[in-house]
Amino acid sequence: MPVLQRFAAGLLAFSLVVQPLRADDLPELGDVASNELSLSTEKKIGQQIMHEIRWREAAYLDDPDVEAYLNQLGGRLVAFSNDPGMGFYFFGINDPSINAFAMPGGFIGVHSGLILSAQSESELAGVLAHEISHVTQRHIARQLYQSKQLGIASMVAMGLALLAARSNGQVAGAAIVTAQAGSLSAQLAYSRDFEREADRQGFEIMRKSGYEVRGMSDFFVRLQQAVRLYENNATAYLRTHPLTGERLTDMQNREQTASYRQVADSADFLLVRARLRALQGIPAEAVKDFETLLREGKYTSEAATRYGLSCALFRARDWVGAERELRAARQGRLSSPMLERQFAETRIATGDIDGGLKIYRDAMVRFPMNLALVYGYGDALVKARRFADSLRFAENQLQNYAQDIRLHRLRAESYAGLGRRAQQHLALAEAFALQGQTETAVNQLLFAQQAGDGNFYEMSVIDTRLRELKQRRLEELKEKRN
Repeated sequence: MPVLQRFAAGLLAFSLVVQPLRADDLPELGDVASNELSLSTEKKIGQQIMHEIRWREAAYLDDPDVEAYLNQLGGRLVAFSNDPGMGFYFFGINDPSINAFAMPGGFIGVHSGLILSAQSESELAGVLAHEISHVTQRHIARQLYQSKQLGIASMVAMGLALLAARSNGQVAGAAIVTAQAGSLSAQLAYSRDFEREADRQGFEIMRKSGYEVRGMSDFFVRLQQAVRLYENNATAYLRTHPLTGERLTDMQNREQTASYRQVADSADFLLVRARLRALQGIPAEAVKDFETLLREGKYTSEAATRYGLSCALFRARDWVGAERELRAARQGRLSSPMLERQFAETRIATGDIDGGLKIYRDAMVRFPMNLALVYGYGDALVKARRFADSLRFAENQLQNYAQDIRLHRLRAESYAGLGRRAQQHLALAEAFALQGQTETAVNQLLFAQQAGDGNFYEMSVIDTRLRELKQRRLEELKEKRN
C-alpha cells in the first residue's frame, strides 16, 4: 500500500479534532482569500506535501518523459488561466485508477490511469484545466484553512490526509470513525459551487488555449457511464468531484456557444500513452501486447505503437529489437524529444555511448526546453565516466534551473567521480534541502567539513550554508511544536 495511504488514518484522525471552517466564513467565489491563507503560505504547504510524495510515495512516477509532457501540456493551459504567473508543477502517479488531484500552491498530480483512459488530448486537457481552476480560484486553500492559530505543519498534515483520502476513498472511509466524521467527509469533496466555478474557468482555459472544449464534458460523461456500468476505479475522481446532472447540463449549454473544431492529438500525447502502456506489467507481456496491436492493425498511430514496443523491448533488454522498432517509428511523421531520448538510450545500451551522446546533443538543439533530454544527456556523460564534462554541463544547466533536484544530484555524481568529496557532499546537501530533508542536508554538510579536500573558499561556502540550514532546521522544529 502506498505511503500516503498508510499515513491517511493517522493524519485524518489528527485533522478531525480541528474545528472545520463554516461555509459562511468563506470569502466570495473568485476572492483571493488572502485574509484566510496567504499565497506564500499555500505555496509552502504545497511544497512540503510535494517533498513527502517525492521522498516517500512509492507510486510517484519518476519518469522525465512523462513529467516533461505533463508540464508542457499543463504550461500551455496555465498560460490562459486567470493567474498564469502563480507557478504550477505537474507530476505523474503510477496508479491505474482514473484520477487527478490539485494540491495547494499549484502542484497537480495525474494518475497514469487517467492518461491511458483519455481518448483524446482535449479530454486530458479538460481534466487538467478543471484542476488548474481549483488552484487559481483558491478552492484548496479554503478547504485547508481551519484557524488562524493552526500552524503550517498541521496544515501540511491535513493536506496529506485530504490527498490520501482523495486517492483512496476506502482508506478515508475506514479512518473516519469519530463523531466528527461528517465534518471532514464534507471537506473531501469539492462543493457544487466550487465544481461549477472550476467548470466555468476550465472551459475558458480550454477555449483560449485552442483545445476542443467538448473534451471536458465528453470525458466526464464517459467516466460517469463507466461507473454505472462497470463500477471500476473511476469512482475515486467522482467521489471528490461530484458530477451532477446540473453540472453536465451547464457544460453542454456552454459548449453550444462554441463552434466545433477538429483538434489533432499531439505526437507527445500519443507517445506518452504508448510509453505508459509499455511500463505496465512484466516486460514480456508488454512486448506481446504491442506486437499484437501491430499485427492486427489496432492502433491510432503506427509510429507511436512502434515506440511503445521499443520501450517494452528495452525493458526486456532486447536492445537490437528496441532499436529496430525505433528506426521504424522515426520514419513516420512523428517528431518528438521522447523518440530521440529513447533512441539515444538504446544506442548507449548497445555500447555506442558516443553515438548516444551525439543523438542527445542534436535533440537538445531541436528541443531546447525539454528537461528529459537534459537529464538523459547528463546521465550518459556520467556513464561514460566523463565527469569533468558532466560537471560543467550540470553547472551550466543550473544557471537556468537553479532549484532542479536532478541537476544537483548530477553535480554530486560528477564530483564523486572526480574524487572531490567535500563538493560532492555540498551538492548532495543542496539536493536534500530542495527535497525538504533539512536534517539530512545538515548531515551532508558535516560530512563535507570532515572530507579534508576543500580549499579555503569551498570550506567558507560549506560553513556558511551549514549555519543557514541549521537555522532552518530550528525553525522547522519550532513550527512542528506549534
